Amino acid sequence: MYYTMVIAAVVMFGLQFFCNQKYEAETGNGRKASMMFILLSDAVGLFILLAVNKFRMEYTNFTFVFALLAAINMLLYNICSMKALGKINLSLYSLFSMLGGMVLPFCAGVFFFDEDFTWGKEICLVTVIAALLLNVRKGEKQKGTIYYIGIFVFNGMSGVISKFFQALPYEKTSEAAYSVWSALLTVIFAGIALLFMRNDNVKINLKSVCWSSGYGVLNKIGNLLLLVALTHL
Repeated sequence: MYYTMVIAAVVMFGLQFFCNQKYEAETGNGRKASMMFILLSDAVGLFILLAVNKFRMEYTNFTFVFALLAAINMLLYNICSMKALGKINLSLYSLFSMLGGMVLPFCAGVFFFDEDFTWGKEICLVTVIAALLLNVRKGEKQKGTIYYIGIFVFNGMSGVISKFFQALPYEKTSEAAYSVWSALLTVIFAGIALLFMRNDNVKINLKSVCWSSGYGVLNKIGNLLLLVALTHL
């Protein structure tokens, strides 16, 4: 059952790349466009998560702190994603995102949670990296290395933060409530940032709203599935 959750989450994360790229094609990847994408996607995701949590608001200090970390991490990841998609092709973007999502949680499990570093895991890691490299095509634009690194680090840190939230022995809320707080804080941060971008012009149409909404649903449900699975895997 929990492996099925992980597989479903991976499929959702793969589809969200497509939504992100389509939004960028509609609105561009400027500062205000990126922040508007974060606001729209997380607002929709927040509503979905509230519905999953039956519109209840649970709170503990521990949950709030980790939700704050997750929100900041997600903001930085989305900004890097929007900038990177304007410079590289989707396969290269996916490479950095997937490798970060695998390597950093893998290292955290080995170094902080005493998980065995077996030959099987080594072979699996090398095989997946090799398979991804074989599918990468060199993009036309070569600038933006900082954004590649950002995608790698922030996507990987998403899993690491979730694992620490589940593993540390402090009073905490349910996984759904933690996800609600993370989405709510992200919406607040994005809204505040937009107040300082009034002079920037951005084209928002029905298509861009739909693509950002699709991203929000896929991202929040996918992350929630991983959170639940992390309690057992």
